Amino acid sequence: MSSTGTTDHEATGPRGARHERDAADRLLRAATRSGAHLIAEAASLVQGWAVLADPIAGAVYSTPAAAAADGVHAAAAPREHPHCTQRPAAGAVLVLAAAPTVPPGHACHVATTTAALLEVRGQRAAELRGEQMRLHTTLIRLLLAGHTAAVTETLGGNRLTHATVYRLSGVDLPTAHEVLWRAVRPSLAPYADAVTLMGRRDGELVVAELHHGGDDGRILRLVSRLSERHHLLAGMAGPLPLAEMPTAHSDAAAARHSATPDRRVVPADAVGASRLTPLLPTAPYTRWAGSVLRPLSPGHQHLLLVWLRTGSKPRAAAALGLSAGTVRARIRDLSRLLGADLEDATVRAHLLLALRAPAPAPAPGDDSDSDSSSSSSKDNRSRSGSSPPGPPVPPGPARLESLPDGLLDTETVRAWAVGLVGGLEPHLRIALACWLRHHARTAPAAAELHVHRTTLAGWLTQCAEHLARNLADATVRAEIHLALKATRNGPDDPAALPRRGGRTYRRL
Repeated sequence: MSSTGTTDHEATGPRGARHERDAADRLLRAATRSGAHLIAEAASLVQGWAVLADPIAGAVYSTPAAAAADGVHAAAAPREHPHCTQRPAAGAVLVLAAAPTVPPGHACHVATTTAALLEVRGQRAAELRGEQMRLHTTLIRLLLAGHTAAVTETLGGNRLTHATVYRLSGVDLPTAHEVLWRAVRPSLAPYADAVTLMGRRDGELVVAELHHGGDDGRILRLVSRLSERHHLLAGMAGPLPLAEMPTAHSDAAAARHSATPDRRVVPADAVGASRLTPLLPTAPYTRWAGSVLRPLSPGHQHLLLVWLRTGSKPRAAAALGLSAGTVRARIRDLSRLLGADLEDATVRAHLLLALRAPAPAPAPGDDSDSDSSSSSSKDNRSRSGSSPPGPPVPPGPARLESLPDGLLDTETVRAWAVGLVGGLEPHLRIALACWLRHHARTAPAAAELHVHRTTLAGWLTQCAEHLARNLADATVRAEIHLALKATRNGPDDPAALPRRGGRTYRRL
């Protein structure tokens, strides 16, 4: 009798039944401890390796750790790994690779029992998930309300000093929330090096990773995979100190409005990252920006920056957690404070340019400037009254309607502008300039151009393809507006739109 036949006979006999009961008892005892112990026990019983692979998180549990990659590959391509035994388990895939001496029937029994116990653990976790999710949402609300001490005390101490915030939106948000919850396995255990909070607020998913100074990128990788799999758009901000959690929260929303299906996760520091500002002469640029922003507090500047980045007052209100009426009223007040019409497209582009200006360098030998600098204010000076070298700033704030000589009228800036908008056909250039003056609103721009909205939409698609830019991004539109102004030879007047009878145009 062959060894295989003997093994199969023993598996079906009394000794085999006792052996399977013993294996089931061992797996049950391991399951009462943790999922990791259950996977480790399964690997021991098959004298090989075991991996629980999640499509988002990758290897959730792996014994040994070196088998994680093999388990994930086997779950993704089961036909390429016929020697592995696989079972669906709690939204993931259990992969077992038994030793050659282990009977196939025993490996299947271990896999089936382990998968069933993982399902039981998953159902128990699902029963508690609703209450835990509500607790997470409450802690996020407390952080946004400024109660950082209460939250850190709840989470176990002073190791948590910074936060990285993600805000995600999309149609499949409830499912994505559960998938991310299972992948992250969030815990509020005291004295943890990092704690991840997640909750749904106002139709979006907010994820806040609390850590000490910096994160390891694990949550970013999970959010990236989740966004691709469930077609979500996400903005990311941080790491910032916990006291600046509201700032990170609003910046993440502003960044999300710049996300596209080709780039689903956008960091806040990439929103407004300009190809123009590095080309500007630093000294006059920072002096002008400091003079423009002098009447504004850091809170005013942040509100304006979120508004200009999101492109509309309702979106800014949602990002800031305010009502749209409050945002409109504050922007009207800031318009009077700056003495400028903030509804003008050129003024908005200039203001965004000022808000993105680098902080002025401290004067040589002056240490007090660094003490008084603020991350959100670009115009601070040292308490001793010194200023960076260069011509003195004229008394009173500078005007936003026009820029000082030598800022945008340089050969370097003109070359940048020509490279960006050069080659646009006359009708596309005029249509794009008109659309930008109307703050990306198609209906009033089409009315001024005397063309149909569908025609204008088609022209804008051609412009986006020619420019290779995302015209849905408000900061991109601001730079294109400045590039059009820097390269125009005429007024870009809708009356000059080339026509050939009726509402059509002719190609020049």
